[in-house]
Amino acid sequence: MSAVPEQARVEPSPTDPNPGALPPAELDFRLRQQAILSEFGVEALRGTDVDRLLQRAAELCAQGMGAEFCKALEYLRGEDTLLVRAGVGWGPEVLGQARVGADLASPAGYALKTGRPVISNHLAQETRFRTPQLMAEHGIRRAINVLIENRDGAFGVLEVDDTREGVFAEADIAFMQGFANLLGGAIERQRTESLLRAALSRQDLLAREMSHRVKNSLAIVASLLALQARAADSEAVQAALSDARSRVEAIAGVHDQLWRQGDKVAEGEGVPGEIDLAPFLEKLVANLASGAPGHRLVCTAEPQRMSADRAIPIGLLVNELVTNALKYAYPAETFPDGGEIRVRAERHLDGLAVEVGDDGVGLPAGFEIGRASRSLGMRVVGSLARQLGGKLATPPEGRGARFRLEVPLEG
Repeated sequence: MSAVPEQARVEPSPTDPNPGALPPAELDFRLRQQAILSEFGVEALRGTDVDRLLQRAAELCAQGMGAEFCKALEYLRGEDTLLVRAGVGWGPEVLGQARVGADLASPAGYALKTGRPVISNHLAQETRFRTPQLMAEHGIRRAINVLIENRDGAFGVLEVDDTREGVFAEADIAFMQGFANLLGGAIERQRTESLLRAALSRQDLLAREMSHRVKNSLAIVASLLALQARAADSEAVQAALSDARSRVEAIAGVHDQLWRQGDKVAEGEGVPGEIDLAPFLEKLVANLASGAPGHRLVCTAEPQRMSADRAIPIGLLVNELVTNALKYAYPAETFPDGGEIRVRAERHLDGLAVEVGDDGVGLPAGFEIGRASRSLGMRVVGSLARQLGGKLATPPEGRGARFRLEVPLEG
């Protein structure tokens, strides 16, 4: 039995008005092959598993050729053999285990080494090649081989075999080569993606290590500032050093989260260089609360991933505003039991809104952010808002002071 019906292979008569036209049976056969090839083309573009693609190619190729057997062979360079990696018609003892010679004396080896397709319609009578033992054991009478190739060279061979009499034609080579080309492209794409993932993983590892070292270095700086503050005689110097330590610790918090999120990035749950703003602000506020036992600090933040370059100025701004509230919102003579300071971060339209508010004495009369030049903290706040490209306002609402920063998510 032939892959293409023998009656479809009749020679056109000299009086045929269209001598180049295919007989209807062969035309239908070739059109069906093209449809099968197109179906595999879609799968090859979407596929992410090489073994599954090789198996699917073998199934569809055998179907399109009307053949009993098909196998995808991978070239093992170290052994100079071809491994049957996937196939149709072969038993489990063959798939993933059997090997075929990769030398010029075998049909598959010849296709591999020369890059030329091989048709052998009468293996028993072949003088060009020997019949591989695997094929002889299965009674294979005819075979056709094409090379699977990518940028690294030969990946292997796609081979269709049959135990029945028949003829594989030149047109069958075009069909099979289409499968081989799609496989080669898919294998190359997946290899490239694998290399990119490995490179990104290494980059993330280096970034984690850098963040870890930066965090440790900043922790040392913060400790030195704390020691200097305790040793200073001037209360003003102590306050300035304490504020500086708080700012350093805020930056260290970002690098701490960058270091800790590495495992999530490796699992595909995050992006290198990004952090979730919510846990960062929560930890920042908790650290500030630990140094202000007379007050209640509350943080409510929605999950929001952003780059460290944007998270750091937001954290510093919140740090300044909370520190400022701790100093001035609740004077002891008026609020002996302290008070509450609230931090809130949530999505707002196409950006992020960050608020720091309290119920204390409120802002001085005539207070304007842009004119608060005497206060280093407020100058820092204004500078950070400009750096973020955001708008900082003090909306009047109830008792106390309220600062609201609206910042675009993309800087």
